[in-house]
Amino acid sequence: MAKRKPPGKPLAPTTKGSSLTAAPAALLDDLRVLIRQTREGVAQAVNSALVLLYWQVGHRIRTEILGEKRATYGEQIVPTLSAQLVPDFGDGFGPRNLFRMVRFAEVFPDREVVSTLSGQLGWSHVVELIPLDDPLKREFYAEMCRVERWSVRTLRAKVQGMLFERTALSRKPEELARKELAALREEDRLTPDLVFRDPYLLDFLGLKDTYSEKDLEAAILRDIQQFILELGAGFAFIDRQKRVVIDREDFYIDLLFYHRRLRRLIAIDLKIGKFTAADKGQMELYLRWLERHEMQPGEEPPLGLILCADKSEEQVELLQLDKSGIRVASYLTDLPPRPLLQRKLHDAVVTARARLEAVPALEDPDAPA
Repeated sequence: MAKRKPPGKPLAPTTKGSSLTAAPAALLDDLRVLIRQTREGVAQAVNSALVLLYWQVGHRIRTEILGEKRATYGEQIVPTLSAQLVPDFGDGFGPRNLFRMVRFAEVFPDREVVSTLSGQLGWSHVVELIPLDDPLKREFYAEMCRVERWSVRTLRAKVQGMLFERTALSRKPEELARKELAALREEDRLTPDLVFRDPYLLDFLGLKDTYSEKDLEAAILRDIQQFILELGAGFAFIDRQKRVVIDREDFYIDLLFYHRRLRRLIAIDLKIGKFTAADKGQMELYLRWLERHEMQPGEEPPLGLILCADKSEEQVELLQLDKSGIRVASYLTDLPPRPLLQRKLHDAVVTARARLEAVPALEDPDAPA
């Protein structure tokens, strides 16, 4: 009887060389990317469809059932509708969410606008937006959220940090501000008034009591990521103490950034004291030098931001800094209580709007004579 051979290990597929070993790994990486991208695309499509669905539900309830009836009627009918929808479609159609859908349709009545926003904003974004009472503020956050692709957490932080009240847009007459937001919505055209803010909240730097401009710069560089988050999306850090040589004399730009959407270099000058008229001349010198020696084809002229501890609004207005491409903003390293900061920003917005509306020269330049 022939002796049986002991069972051996299963034979592994043989390959010649190592090329076949590398190929499956590369294929696996490609497949992973493909699966992730498809899943993200499907999730985004579902999310967009849900936002549109919720708007349609809210619109139908608002126009066909509630109409001009009193709020008390809505308090009765919406729970009744919810009780009939929840068994079939789940808790997403509970009374609280149905009221949100109605509010959604009320504050965003234009379906085309909702369709555009739904490409980037989910229902959780909408829930954060609909409680905002000021239509201009609500539109600002919705469009910035869409363009800069904010997460819900970021949107909430921007609202809490009163970003709208700190932008130059909030200080414009409402008609001009709406035109600027319309350009952002229809053409994705971002303007400096949507980018720059005043004041900048630099409490994260941890600066207390007395400090020098070098201390301020060093603190910013230590926490450059947080500083860029406060500046806003689109800023890229280029250099610190950028050397500028004019007539064999050295000058230094504190911080130099580039803004991708504006396609501009942004020079930042740090001041621990109050803004003075002389600061304008220094920044103008930097900007003209950057325009001549650093600006690349296809870019827009550089802009300057003078960050100072304090400033005189009248002095800034008289210097007409916008014509020179210069912005002046204060910064806060120690935040006051939120109600106090909110009141100060509100007063600043009201004062600035009143001043602009009283000056014909600052009205819309495209308006017919």
